[in-house]
Amino acid sequence: MAYQKEFMETAIQLALDNINRGGGPFGAVIVKDGKIVGQGCNSVTNHLDPTAHAEVMAIRNTCQALDTFILEGCEIYSSCEPCPMCLSAIYWAHIDRIYYACTKCDAAQAGFDDSFIYKQLDLPADKRKIVAEEHDRKASQKIFDSWIKKEDKIEY
Repeated sequence: MAYQKEFMETAIQLALDNINRGGGPFGAVIVKDGKIVGQGCNSVTNHLDPTAHAEVMAIRNTCQALDTFILEGCEIYSSCEPCPMCLSAIYWAHIDRIYYACTKCDAAQAGFDDSFIYKQLDLPADKRKIVAEEHDRKASQKIFDSWIKKEDKIEY
């Protein structure tokens, strides 16, 4: 499906309205078959949840509404270019296309700079600001061995 301005206008209006409700300046809608099937606003401060970004909230709401965790055939309209976390969630949800209005540079100018995350991801795990260490891999491998053998698993 091609870009439709009215869906972006809805995402932008959600973001504007959310500012007045004490949330962050971000909104997103998810569209399937030409209809909005889910939406979300940045609720980080309202929910005390750093993962409650507009796109993540829209994905959560859409998955509940459609009773699925795979959103193939859907498109997301976001008032701003998704951050690394939201972009990852969009990929995990298998959304077909992303449309966004403001860029990550626009967000950075408003105080929402995620460039440090991109820089951190390029570093080896032991050189990042939050150091990550591998431990007990062999003991934990039985988890994946069990998953691989499970015959009735739901893959995603």
